[in-house]
Amino acid sequence: MATNGDVPPLWDESRQLGQLFMMGFDGTSVTDQVRTLIEKYHVGSILLKAQNLKCATPYNLMLYACFVEIVSAEQATQLVLELQTLARRSGHPVPLLIALDQENGGVNSLYDEVYIRQFPSAMGIAASGSKKLAKEIARATAQELNSCGINWILGPVLDVLTNARNQPLGVRSLGDDPHEVSAYGVECIRGYQEGGVATCGKHFPSYGNLEFFGVPDDVPTITESLENMSQSALVPFRNAIAQGLDSMMVGGVAMTSSLLNVMHACLSEQIVRDLLRHEMRFEGVVVSECLEMEALSRNIGISGGTVMAFQAGCDLILTCRSMSVQEDAINGLKAGLDNGMIERHRVQESVQRILNMKAKYTSWEKAFSPPGIENLARLQPLHTSLSTTAYNKSITVVRDQKHFLPLSRVVKAEEELLLLTPLVKPLPASAIFHQMQHDVSSVPLLGRSPSVDANTSVMSGEQVFRELGRSLARHRNGKMSHTSYTANGVRPLHENLLNRAQGVIVVTADAGRNMYQNAFAKHISMLCKLAVGPDGRPKQKPCVVVAVSSPFDFAADPSIGTYVCTYDFTETALRALVQVLYGELNPTGVLPGSSSQKLQTSQNWQQWLVESFSEDRDSAALDVLIAQCQNDSSAQAVLLKNIHSGTFLLRDPDVEEAHFVVRNSSTKELFGFCTTYYSKSSGVGHVGAIIVDPARRQLSIGHSLHDRAIRALLQKKGAAKFQLGVRFPHVFLGIPKLGTIEYKKLRQWFAKLGWNTSLSSSVATMMIRDLSIWSVPEGLGQKLANPDVKFDLVYGNEYNDVMMEHLKRCARNDVRGIYQTAMSNKEGCGIIRAKKTTDQSILGSILVCRSESQIAKYIPSVYKQPGVACISSPVISTMYGDRKSLFQGLVLLGIKQFKKQGLRSVLLDYIREDATADGLKALGFTTANSFDEVSSEPMHWTMMPGT
Repeated sequence: MATNGDVPPLWDESRQLGQLFMMGFDGTSVTDQVRTLIEKYHVGSILLKAQNLKCATPYNLMLYACFVEIVSAEQATQLVLELQTLARRSGHPVPLLIALDQENGGVNSLYDEVYIRQFPSAMGIAASGSKKLAKEIARATAQELNSCGINWILGPVLDVLTNARNQPLGVRSLGDDPHEVSAYGVECIRGYQEGGVATCGKHFPSYGNLEFFGVPDDVPTITESLENMSQSALVPFRNAIAQGLDSMMVGGVAMTSSLLNVMHACLSEQIVRDLLRHEMRFEGVVVSECLEMEALSRNIGISGGTVMAFQAGCDLILTCRSMSVQEDAINGLKAGLDNGMIERHRVQESVQRILNMKAKYTSWEKAFSPPGIENLARLQPLHTSLSTTAYNKSITVVRDQKHFLPLSRVVKAEEELLLLTPLVKPLPASAIFHQMQHDVSSVPLLGRSPSVDANTSVMSGEQVFRELGRSLARHRNGKMSHTSYTANGVRPLHENLLNRAQGVIVVTADAGRNMYQNAFAKHISMLCKLAVGPDGRPKQKPCVVVAVSSPFDFAADPSIGTYVCTYDFTETALRALVQVLYGELNPTGVLPGSSSQKLQTSQNWQQWLVESFSEDRDSAALDVLIAQCQNDSSAQAVLLKNIHSGTFLLRDPDVEEAHFVVRNSSTKELFGFCTTYYSKSSGVGHVGAIIVDPARRQLSIGHSLHDRAIRALLQKKGAAKFQLGVRFPHVFLGIPKLGTIEYKKLRQWFAKLGWNTSLSSSVATMMIRDLSIWSVPEGLGQKLANPDVKFDLVYGNEYNDVMMEHLKRCARNDVRGIYQTAMSNKEGCGIIRAKKTTDQSILGSILVCRSESQIAKYIPSVYKQPGVACISSPVISTMYGDRKSLFQGLVLLGIKQFKKQGLRSVLLDYIREDATADGLKALGFTTANSFDEVSSEPMHWTMMPGT
């Protein structure tokens, strides 16, 4: 038995090959099929899945791998125990990986009305605005699975809905903002792992922007270039890898762009080996999409597809349910090994990765003694409360133009309320679904009508929202009518009920893909607007449209005046909805991602008089305004520490400054202040800061200042880019990530002003807080030593020409001014250079400064702070191969220089939070503050209304 994750030396080849497969089977107990897979073929991973998610089309198969229906926690625990026992008796040295889809919302495989809690969908959790809640829900979900012996969850979903309206993932995704998806995805990973299960990110490289060109059996296609995807779709996957994601599922989608032509991503070396393994440095287990996809099996064949997937770099090959297909896959891998297409060392590598993951999350002791029902019973009260809290926080009122909510205020108790709902299939993890299965199974097979399944489907469709109608009736204590609608549109029945009712609720479920729902809801909304009262005068009827799945049904359609989103239609979600409709619950959910910025609602805002900042007139008043903001309770107040009016006045000859104020000309008070900087050498215009009196926020002062700032930057000839955030003065590098709710509100505020926050870059400041206990990390100094490179520390203007040539050669005009300032100010400033030993050419440089230096005046956290120093503005030649090590070497010398001088701490004032940050953490740095740096082309602003 392997105790440390190493490949057991006595394993024969067939046992090793079995570890390279994850397979499913039909049935709720051990069958001959799974017995053969485990005993004969030594398959090391089993996938359990709800049986209703059938492998009928590639669409279903891609989005929901398929199979075993698990009807209760107790049955699931027993099944897993039987599978592990079978593996042990068959001579498996290590336990099985037991995998499951449990995404919550509408995609749950394990259902138990008593012991398994229902939590919101991924997008519903994002709508709650709480990453802490996301982690708690992930941990709770994992604890429930772990209690049943399941050790691997196929999640989280990390796809970014870059084309949200037309994508089948819907609310299974966290949203359309890559950084928000990334942040919530990381919290889910942490929660799952704390709950005791391995994680699996999906669906790499993305299912968030698929094009469907052919017939339904054809595979969907990604048409985006990898370059574009790296700025959006790949961001959550990259950050998940950095946070220790255990495994990654690579999708079966096609990819086509100018430099890419891939038939199936999981079969492509370019995607798996080059992009995922080498470029993104993923070292965990790579899982293929299910190879039973119709298009894949038809075009390539299972055995050939298996070999191609393994050659591409996949470690685990997934096949869904058919025994003949599974044997074909196993035989294909054997043939590939026998004929030399697959190298044996590759098998060893993949088996090792799988064993490492098994060693981390399972053992025979764990496999044979899962926490079980007793633990689920103990967790039930806590998880029930968590579920209720999560749903209560997720319900979102997108619009309520006529203030129809709560309904109790506009529909009297004696008046009739009408509920109109579509026919939809019950969610697999719902009481209605399991009741329906019971009803069907109770009909004797010999006497069953051929149409019984269709009739049952219609009945179940009506039943899905039956309890919603009953709940609405109970809460209002009045008359309630409820009927369904179909693709036949508004029928006489609907018109009659509508004429009788004094208020209407229309439910939609993915109206973007079921256009009859869209048309029906808009028709009913129009009829309500045209309604007349008993006296013959126009009297609009309250109409509330509720989207119970995708929030994009009417998010951007202001003709739907009152619009509510629940993100799924589980029983818990609909209970929370009723409370919101009747005013018993205050809805706090917010549309996730950048959706809010796209709402085409008419936002009226007050235009304030904005004047140019005058240093003589406004400096004192600006200091008062800054002091008020420093004493504010907001999270951003910490960034204004040590700030004064002079901080924002850069006085750099290469930079054109234009600052603006909103002020009270009578009292001389400043209500708001905004800075802009335009670099003549780089052609970049910056909105550097917007500061508003805390007592006067939400009065459009910030909006007016921002509008004036953009108009000022548009007047700059040669402007190539506008940027939100500026490096010097070093106050706001972008949108500050301080406080989850404040950060989200700030992102949405800037998004509404026109900035595309979904394409932001994450930047940060980093610190070593105590140099007295810092030492060079063991082995790092030797690792960074390079005989071909030597370093020096220089001061003064005599180095100006050679340094300007270095900056020009590296295309870094953006730091030209700060380098000139450093060289003209020997007191407390210097430049550390890395030069080629042979020809003395400069390979890289950084600035170093102490608190008394000229540069430090524009870095408030350093200026006049005894014992604090700063490292700034690294410039590394693009011609040098190992740029990361050269950068680390420069920074290391800077740290050593400051430690030698007896300084207390050192700040690195700007760094992009990518792979470079890992090298800095190895040096002892920790993140001090993070920001979203947002850029836009000037052309974008010329097309914005009002600019």
